Amino acid sequence: MIVIIDYDAGNICSVSNALNRLGVDFVLSDDKEVIKSAEKVIFPGVGHAFAAMEKLRAKKLVSTIQQLKQPVLGICVGMQLLCDYSHEGNTEGLGVVHTDVQKFDSSKDIKVPHMGWNRLRIDDDSSNLFNGVLTEDYVYFVHSYYVPLNQNSIASCAYSLEFSAAIKHENFYGIQFHAEKSGKVGERILNNFMNIDL
Repeated sequence: MIVIIDYDAGNICSVSNALNRLGVDFVLSDDKEVIKSAEKVIFPGVGHAFAAMEKLRAKKLVSTIQQLKQPVLGICVGMQLLCDYSHEGNTEGLGVVHTDVQKFDSSKDIKVPHMGWNRLRIDDDSSNLFNGVLTEDYVYFVHSYYVPLNQNSIASCAYSLEFSAAIKHENFYGIQFHAEKSGKVGERILNNFMNIDL
């Protein structure tokens, strides 16, 4: 069973539509036991990090997510919340990945948010998440904050600087881009996640 965490802060409709296109059976749930018993967990997120984290706390899901042992995929803000801390709203994250989330510097002649299609560079070919995906393939981003390159980075992207497009720590995966809005490449990545076996 695939579970999408339903915490009123995610891009749930678009993720659900993408899974429906792939023919994946899934449920939306904020029930701790349902989430714990899932084969795979998708942790979506859009909007403000502090507000999203507050909703996780209100639903008492923080420790549940931290303790998951099955494959977990954080998308956009879902990925950022896997980190220790976000400068967006001075937000304490889940602490799965030990790095801080930074804000793009709009003074460097770039538009913030970073929005639209950009090239993906795969830095760790051993990750099954990118089977059949090529460096230089395009994926779709919408974000003002980014995860710096760190020891958990498995893919990167350039937008005034190099940042983490994807991270992995043990059973936790994160993607900054919206796979559900990234066409065939995004569908391939979602499908790869469905087939990951720890």
